[in-house]
Amino acid sequence: MRSKPGQRRTKSASRGGVRRAGNSFLGDTWANFKRWSLKFIRSPHVIVMNLLQPILFLFLFTEVFGGVVGGPMGRAIGGSIDYVTFLLPAIAIQVALMTGMSGGIGLVRDIEEWIFEKVMVSPMSTTAVFLGKTFSELVRIAIQIGIILGLGVLLGAEITTGFPGALGVVGIGVLFSLLFISLTTAVAMVTKDQEAMMSIMLPVMFPLLFLSSAFLPLNALPGWIQTFAKFNPVTYGVDATRAVVLGKDVMEVVNVTCFSGMWNTIIPALGVLLAFAVVLGGLAVFSIRRGTSTDVE
Repeated sequence: MRSKPGQRRTKSASRGGVRRAGNSFLGDTWANFKRWSLKFIRSPHVIVMNLLQPILFLFLFTEVFGGVVGGPMGRAIGGSIDYVTFLLPAIAIQVALMTGMSGGIGLVRDIEEWIFEKVMVSPMSTTAVFLGKTFSELVRIAIQIGIILGLGVLLGAEITTGFPGALGVVGIGVLFSLLFISLTTAVAMVTKDQEAMMSIMLPVMFPLLFLSSAFLPLNALPGWIQTFAKFNPVTYGVDATRAVVLGKDVMEVVNVTCFSGMWNTIIPALGVLLAFAVVLGGLAVFSIRRGTSTDVE
């Protein structure tokens, strides 16, 4: 489907900085934020399905493995900690990962229904389109992580740092989700097909979860997993949230001692996550611009 000549010129003018009267970057961002927020509100089954698997993981792992690994796990990280407390940060990160990945599905649907092309040939900023969609997903992720934390507390998990710590977990989860929102956006723009995108992302998600510190301390795992975990962003997301929940330094992949207590984990972990977010966010914006320019040729 080719765009009309007038539409091509309008888009090019937008990229060059000449914008239609009343059209602004913030306005474009807000318009896309509202559009995607309303889309999710009208599809509550998507939110339910994104929450269902993490909730099952939280219940089943706690019930099946809690009594078995509780003692060894406590000795591995020092102190006596219930497995549900140890597991809760990992489940929060899993919510962020899964919801971030599902963001690409909505984008592919827009592409398949020709809605995305209509948006992109308008004088909207490409970056604003990406940011508006991303912000709507971040709000949804924050709410879902809050629900998981509440369920974890009901199951007996203890957040040592209290309510401020819970807010910290939500904030880290939101930052972590940016990695996979950006990654799935880039994959969606390349594949432009739901099945192809999911066939790529699902085999990525589970190895990243299990080859990290999510379910067991790294020093209780084989050496090759410990090596892989050093380059796995899930490890840094889980360690940062776990440090907040336990109120102590838990990182094993990087030995930082220049701060105090849990900050020896949180600060380097946030630095790594920010670096991943910048690189993958740039890749997502580039893929949108490249896909758009190809479509309107």
